[in-house]
Amino acid sequence: MTKPAASPFDRGAHYPGWFRMAPALRFATCAVFAASLLTACGHESVRPSHGPAATRIWQTLPPPNPVASNAVLMRALGLVGTPYRYGGNTPEGGFDCSGLVNYVYRDMLDLRLPRTSRELAAFQGPRVAEDRLVAADLVFFGGEGGVSHVGIYVGEGRFVHAPSTGGTVRLDRLDGPYWRDHYSGAVRVLH
Repeated sequence: MTKPAASPFDRGAHYPGWFRMAPALRFATCAVFAASLLTACGHESVRPSHGPAATRIWQTLPPPNPVASNAVLMRALGLVGTPYRYGGNTPEGGFDCSGLVNYVYRDMLDLRLPRTSRELAAFQGPRVAEDRLVAADLVFFGGEGGVSHVGIYVGEGRFVHAPSTGGTVRLDRLDGPYWRDHYSGAVRVLH
């Protein structure tokens, strides 16, 4: 007897017991995991520093689709440390910012998204105010020339992204010196 193929949401074979947890407990587990990664990173900053980071308390809101949000979060956090590569879209070959976003959503949810950060910013999901961000929202950065960078929000003011040449996929804070000055909005992909 052959076992049927697992759906994108049937991760029980890979994460036993995970989906039997209450959604609130899974979300809290992800937040603790993200915090532990932050203390273990120790990577040098790729972006220039423009002064100390602002101290801000971030509101924690439940995502509209906790199962899908948790799947995206766990996959994105698991890729921290993967090398940056312009045009990259696989863990083996490295990632650029939009390649990381595309890979995570395609791998976990079989969701095909636009390829570039500008196209992702124009995606038809609802725009999200900074104080209403939830896990798995896409956060965008840029300047007068428009959007040039994208990451995946993980909660508590942090996001996963592939920052630049010579760097690796990492966690950063939205209120960090570079990112707060270049933040340009967010889009909710999961409803």
